[in-house]
Amino acid sequence: MFTLLREDVDCVFQRDPAARSRFEVITTYPGVHAILIQRLAHRLWHAGLRYPARLLSWLARLFTNIDIHPGATLGRRFFIDHGAGVVIGETAEIGNDVTLYHGVTLGGTTWNKGKRHPTLGDGVVIGAGAKILGAITLGDRVRVGANSVVVKDVPADRTVVGIPGKVVNRLAPVDGHGINLDHHLIPDPVGKAIACLMERIEVLEGRLREHGEPVQGECSVCDADDLCGATYKKMKKG
Repeated sequence: MFTLLREDVDCVFQRDPAARSRFEVITTYPGVHAILIQRLAHRLWHAGLRYPARLLSWLARLFTNIDIHPGATLGRRFFIDHGAGVVIGETAEIGNDVTLYHGVTLGGTTWNKGKRHPTLGDGVVIGAGAKILGAITLGDRVRVGANSVVVKDVPADRTVVGIPGKVVNRLAPVDGHGINLDHHLIPDPVGKAIACLMERIEVLEGRLREHGEPVQGECSVCDADDLCGATYKKMKKG
């Protein structure tokens, strides 16, 4: 137990540049408090002491604003940054070296008993406000963009964004700590699709002009023609 706690504290210094000392982390980090209490509650839960485990979990939520069911399985070096509003369900399984930001939910989509919460592989990073729902699996080193909603399995080494979550690219090389925390560096699939459509329209209009067909230069649908043109040029340069 103390080994797990020491690892949970040490990993904070790798993923939070604001951490200055172990004493500060142990006494002021609600994510560390919630994980420590959950590890204790988890042992009570599997020892058949269900009510004491739930009571301990409730106290942890009261003081940390982090709700982790005592039945959830947490891996080593688990880090919850800030932590406010994090919810982890009973049958959730979290691998090693996982990082969650505030507002993350690992929730269920059914009232049936049994496995109904997500499984996270090793090195997963989930951005603020993201929701991972159902008995799905996120492979090792998956990154989930902020406020995304993931409802399907995701293979290892992928980045997921959007509602519902869509895989947009493979994971970039990890940083010196072995965990890629740049979950904000994500592509814009909708913007890319719009840029492709605008480029296609420009090609088609060019062909119409070549055949002598009149082409209206300004948009007749709305008054955002200048904005669309500027957006297209910006995307094309990028």
